[in-house]
Amino acid sequence: MKHIAIGLLALAVALGSTSYAQNAPQMDLQRIKLSAGMHLIDAQVAASPEQRSTGLMFRKDMPPSEGMLFVFEQPAVQCFWMKNTLLPLSAAFVADDGTIVNLADMKPQTTDSHCSTQPVRYVLEMNQGWFGKKGIQAGFKLGGKPFAAR
Repeated sequence: MKHIAIGLLALAVALGSTSYAQNAPQMDLQRIKLSAGMHLIDAQVAASPEQRSTGLMFRKDMPPSEGMLFVFEQPAVQCFWMKNTLLPLSAAFVADDGTIVNLADMKPQTTDSHCSTQPVRYVLEMNQGWFGKKGIQAGFKLGGKPFAAR
């Protein structure tokens, strides 16, 4: 009987992890309003290590004016990859004052590294092409509470 219980537990764990991969839980993340010139962004904030490591993985869609702002404790060269991420995304690597240092388009479900060209504390992920369609490029300054004078 004990072996059956252990076998059932192992099966439940295996099925549970498959379910998790297919239906990753949506974390209840804080939201913040950012601006990119006249464009408003409703960004979910990924500030803890767990939130940052999960990011936008397993999500099948994201509304056009929404994104995710990754917040790190201190500026460093930040590198992102897209394993288990189903959406094509663009990442803006952002300095403390809101200035976009560089942008990177990222392909879904790849392990290619996309890094900031200098140390940054923030990374804003949006649907791929969002920045380009709005004429936003490196050197552009984003607005919002995180980028207020430190």
